[in-house]
Amino acid sequence: MTAERHLGRLRPAAARLARFTGRTLRGEWHAIVVDPVRQLARRGLSGLLLAFVAAFGVIFFHDIAQHPTGAMWVTRLGGVKADLPLWLSLLRTPVSLYVPALDLPVWAGITQLFLAFALAELTLGRYRTLAIAYATTLAGTLVARLMIAIGPGWWGLGLPAACGQVLDTGPSAAVVGLFTYLSVIRRAPVVFTLTGGSMVWESIAVPNLAGREHLIAVGSAVVLGLLHGRRARLRALGRSLLPTRTPGPAPTAPTAPTAPTAASTAPTAPTASTASTAPAASPVLPVTASATVPAPASPHPTSGRTPMTSLER
Repeated sequence: MTAERHLGRLRPAAARLARFTGRTLRGEWHAIVVDPVRQLARRGLSGLLLAFVAAFGVIFFHDIAQHPTGAMWVTRLGGVKADLPLWLSLLRTPVSLYVPALDLPVWAGITQLFLAFALAELTLGRYRTLAIAYATTLAGTLVARLMIAIGPGWWGLGLPAACGQVLDTGPSAAVVGLFTYLSVIRRAPVVFTLTGGSMVWESIAVPNLAGREHLIAVGSAVVLGLLHGRRARLRALGRSLLPTRTPGPAPTAPTAPTAPTAASTAPTAPTASTASTAPAASPVLPVTASATVPAPASPHPTSGRTPMTSLER
């Protein structure tokens, strides 16, 4: 009875786990395989341009490196080492993506290279694929230089100075970064386990410079994948962190005195409100000619004479 009870309790959990696994694998299959195949049927072979360029680039540089003169030019164009100046390493990094690594088989890595660039280009687009591949490769190169500069110790983070003379080439960091980025944005745990887990196992089994760079490429791809689709939110956050400037009062220029115009000096006509309040004027009677009366003429006395009396007459 006890065993039957345990089996009765485990069956629903096993059924839920099986359904969850089936849904995850089906969704991952559609996200990683079916959708890119549909894009390939829609766009044609032009959707695989980066994959063909990357594969033929590795084959081309591999064939040139078989000759001494060609190997010298391949090293000058794409040979990256940690003891080189930083500007020279940055200048050679784009070409180093097509220079095959020394300790990895070329023809086995071309299949992974072609598949990674093909899926990324069909899913992300051409420019974003190039950006992710270059960013993950550059992150591995720069952090490896920092580890060598730190030196051995630091809880296993530092590397000895002899690693600065190791030739650091190959598209493996870009391949790992593209697979990891796709698995993060497409919610594909199986692909993430196969890529990230294999890199962790490689760094533990063979603790060399390449293993460290692969781990750095995985970490940078995870960060970039988590930031995918959050451009507007990051812009808003950046604007909120910037100090806001409050505009001060703009200085006003002194205005020149304006000459009075005829309209301003003319008396203004009374408005309706003032006309209603003003006292009513008395009506003016018309003035006629009959109304004017001449003043009486005063007698003009004779100048220098006095009036005569009766005796004198």
